[in-house]
Amino acid sequence: MRTPDPSSHSAPASRPWRRFLRTLAMASIGLLLAAVLLDRLFPLRLPGPDTGSTVVLAKDGTPLRAFADGDGVWRYPTSAAQVSPLYLEALLTYEDRAFYRHPGVNPLALARAAWSLLRHHRAISGGSTLTMQVARIVMPMPHSVGGKLVQMFRAFQLEAHLSKAQILDIYLNHAPFGGPIEGVEAASWAYLGKPARQMSRAEAALLAVLPQSPSSFRPDRHPDVARRARDKVLRRMQELGLWSADEVADARLEAVTARSLRTPLDAALLAERLHRQLPGERRIVTTIDANLQRAVEDRVSEYLSRLPPRTSAAVLVVDNATLEAHVYVGTADFGDPRRLGHVDMVRASRSPGSTLKPFLYGLALDDGLITSQSLLVDAPQDFGGYRPANFDEAFHGPVSVEQALQLSLNVPAVDVLDRIGANRFVARLANGGVNLRFPEGGSPNLAVILGGASTRLENLVGAYTAFANSGVAGTPRYLASQPAQSRRLLSPGAAWIIRDILSSNPADVAGAPLDGTVRSQDAIAWKTGTSYGYRDAWAIGVTDDWTFGVWIGRPDGTPSPGQYGAVTALPLMFNVASMLPDSHSNPRLPRPASVSAVDVCWPLGGAAATTPAELCRDRRTAWTLDGALPPTFPERDLSAWMGGLLTVRVDSHQRRLSATCHGADEHTVTLARWPALATPWLGPADAAAAALPPLAPGCDPDSLDVANPIRIAGISDGAVLRAAPNSGAPLSVTLRALGTVEPVQWLLDGRLQGDSLGAAPMRVVLAQPGMHQITALSLHGAFARLTLSVLPPPAAAAGAIRTTTPHAALATP
Repeated sequence: MRTPDPSSHSAPASRPWRRFLRTLAMASIGLLLAAVLLDRLFPLRLPGPDTGSTVVLAKDGTPLRAFADGDGVWRYPTSAAQVSPLYLEALLTYEDRAFYRHPGVNPLALARAAWSLLRHHRAISGGSTLTMQVARIVMPMPHSVGGKLVQMFRAFQLEAHLSKAQILDIYLNHAPFGGPIEGVEAASWAYLGKPARQMSRAEAALLAVLPQSPSSFRPDRHPDVARRARDKVLRRMQELGLWSADEVADARLEAVTARSLRTPLDAALLAERLHRQLPGERRIVTTIDANLQRAVEDRVSEYLSRLPPRTSAAVLVVDNATLEAHVYVGTADFGDPRRLGHVDMVRASRSPGSTLKPFLYGLALDDGLITSQSLLVDAPQDFGGYRPANFDEAFHGPVSVEQALQLSLNVPAVDVLDRIGANRFVARLANGGVNLRFPEGGSPNLAVILGGASTRLENLVGAYTAFANSGVAGTPRYLASQPAQSRRLLSPGAAWIIRDILSSNPADVAGAPLDGTVRSQDAIAWKTGTSYGYRDAWAIGVTDDWTFGVWIGRPDGTPSPGQYGAVTALPLMFNVASMLPDSHSNPRLPRPASVSAVDVCWPLGGAAATTPAELCRDRRTAWTLDGALPPTFPERDLSAWMGGLLTVRVDSHQRRLSATCHGADEHTVTLARWPALATPWLGPADAAAAALPPLAPGCDPDSLDVANPIRIAGISDGAVLRAAPNSGAPLSVTLRALGTVEPVQWLLDGRLQGDSLGAAPMRVVLAQPGMHQITALSLHGAFARLTLSVLPPPAAAAGAIRTTTPHAALATP
């Protein structure tokens, strides 16, 4: 008997299953082909990397300013790695717990939503996954059954083309949070004032639920509604055991603050500058210290509230070690049209006033022309028709380089520049990063040292870093990715000497740390400047760690009378300096080996050790560079004799003998001559020691007599004057200089009043009562001087001008 074959019985039964599987496979292939076809016919339109707004960030990631996209939307680029894990936990738990398991659509969630709709006759749950929400965000669609089907299709597309991480990042960057705010990072800053990575549980729950109904749940408009929605999320987190009861209880205690919806606006002009510079970047990281930036902006705003209307200011603070800008204030008030708040004064070209003088003296040190105590003369001088005067119109006579720089005297600076050459000086500055702009058709000239060109605050601050970096100037850096750029401006020795001079200059102004409670005064090397017509007030400071500059003025260039560097910009500069931390990242280098201290003698300028005692009229300790001990500058435009060492023949009566003249007991004497223009300021002993012996009788005149004496006519020395009573006009005298045909400059109490030619009359106004000194000074140094007293007018009875001498007839009221 044959054994039955089991397969003969199962074969017929297996055919239906095979047909079913074949049909299923064909259907699946068909669906797949249809899906591929639909994907090709209806491609995804994903947001590209260049869509959205641009955010400019501080060094620590704090937004400084955001720029909306073309639709006016504020969106700060972020990713899951940059967001608080508490937020991600709340978001995924509340919105889509199966996010990492479903293919874009969750059938169970859809079934639950459908059952709720049938049971309650209204939508209790939408059943949308996070992927479906992303689909609606990137491609808006109607809230209908058809729209839901399209949304599901798009969700499948998203899952097919993107990873879960990419889908989540799209949500984090594009979810709506009310108003123009999109993305969790922008929402965190707008509503919470902090980055998304720093959210608490309460804040995470609030922002997790906010996109469900951005208009209804906005905390700035509906804080109570927002709190109830937040608490719902907190309960869910507790019910699912993700957050403990204590954590949820603490979170519910946090108030939902009604913070006004706003975008940050710090370092606004720098942000605008960088946004224009990098138009394709959506996340620009700067070097700015956010907290310090805000503090300085507040200080500037408060300080300028006491200054004249329309006054603006700029502040730049640079780290000397890295050249990174930590503070950039381009305007006093970005939103104030009266102050032209849109104008960036950090990079506006303005006259620098006297702020270039430290570099001039540094270059002269490097050239071996001066030491820190070289003798200069602050007196009226003529430089080929250019006659500079000091800011206060007074002159000081013989001064050292240190005094000339600390007092910011103009004539000595022009004198030094004349000997160096304006073209060379300008070229040296350009090599160090200070590019000067001249008026149309203009070229470098002597006026450049007094502000006769223009430059930028950022150029000045970059150049001043040389005094903390051994003479190497740098370009301020504003981007974290920007490489440092630096160039040699001065030698290490010259930079050290100039910084020592600037840091030993006392400043008795408001805000200066004179008492040492904030910072040691000698740690700040500072220089001020004021442009012509009070248009620009400057103050630049240097410490071991920082270089900082302040500009104050009106952006439209109109004058601000009475506002100048020392009284306007310097107090604010010291205020800023007191706010800066001591990082000790750039400790001051010791005195370079090229710098040494040497005692020198005035008026000759040589070493005291090699100068005879009788020729050393003023002994001073000078910083010298590379051992150079240059003599005092020779006088210009004097054909007869020069200041310095002079040897003459004299007779027994100490009378000078000319070349063909001889006398009894003939011998030579050596004199240490002061520069001729300094003689009006010499004391009696110094004047006598340097006086030229008189010419012996019968001797022919020699070339030394070119500086003929002059005298003042019109009033006697020691006169006492009184203005007429009840006269509103100030007292004045009319004087003449006799004995010369040269131009004569007239000084009242050291202040230049004007000039005359030869014996032409000169009117000098005596506005104030008291003792006064009048000096007539010729171009070759000959001078005459007298003193007089002005009494206040009598209280009663009119009368003529009274004087104790008969020589005051030229005085007029």
